[in-house]
Amino acid sequence: MAAIWIPKRLVDLSLINTRAQSKRSFVRHCEFEYESRIYAAAKEIVAEDRHVVLVSGPSSSGKTTSSLKLRDKLIGMGRQSRVVSMDNFYKNLDVYPRLENGSKDLENVTGLELDLFADCVRKLLADGKAMFPRFDFASETRQDEAEPIEIGDGILIVEGIHALNPLVLEKLPEDERFAIYASPREEYSYRGQKVLPTRDIRLMRRMIRDYKRRGNSPWNTIEVWPKVCEGEDKYIKVYKPNADYILDTSFSYELLIMNSELQNFKGYADDSIPGMRLGELLNIFKNLDSLSVGYVPRGSMLKEFYG
Repeated sequence: MAAIWIPKRLVDLSLINTRAQSKRSFVRHCEFEYESRIYAAAKEIVAEDRHVVLVSGPSSSGKTTSSLKLRDKLIGMGRQSRVVSMDNFYKNLDVYPRLENGSKDLENVTGLELDLFADCVRKLLADGKAMFPRFDFASETRQDEAEPIEIGDGILIVEGIHALNPLVLEKLPEDERFAIYASPREEYSYRGQKVLPTRDIRLMRRMIRDYKRRGNSPWNTIEVWPKVCEGEDKYIKVYKPNADYILDTSFSYELLIMNSELQNFKGYADDSIPGMRLGELLNIFKNLDSLSVGYVPRGSMLKEFYG
């Protein structure tokens, strides 16, 4: 089928401030637009009669919550649906691929048991139910007890960074699969110059989430980000053309929430390399309005990052 692509768009920050004058209306509009995109994807999946949906995307793109939202939409359309993570197909630590320095190659698709993945999915398609592995990340080994997955004649949603890799896709029947690439598609400008690409939006999502939930300083997130992006370029973004549908996970009002949350980081904007990078990001927001995190509706995809 022909891919359904969503081109990136550039929005001036002054327009965000203008819309912020009607705060609740702005939030409702953005949330409605995102839910409409999820509905459009679900409608396309049902119309094409696909039974395996593969969802990939870069770090902090919202693919996990979007997969769950898609499941709920499909169930609402009368189709039984389950979400499984490709992470459960990781190989045990003792056989995991390694880099030249001996460390784990966490971004390598060969770290997954692809044949086992294919066997599980094909059995599910044939019988309507199958046993799927569970992976214990604490011990980095597969658990002895598998998880029963049952969808009948429904739809399996597979979420993972390698979901669009050709080595994964080739193991599934082409007429059964539907591939989705999830990522923000809205970038921002100020006085005619682009100041916030989507990669920076995802960086700040991750920075705020990891600070609030994992106790990571923004310095740590900024320091590892180039390595994260390198892995994305090599193993994720390169396979975006394999997608049947580009799911836009942008919310224009998110910048207002982001601005409020970023105030917690002012003390980290020092003369260190990550501190100076943080200062650059904070400076972009200085002329932008803000909204408290309380404006994010219950059940919003943005709860994945803002709690």
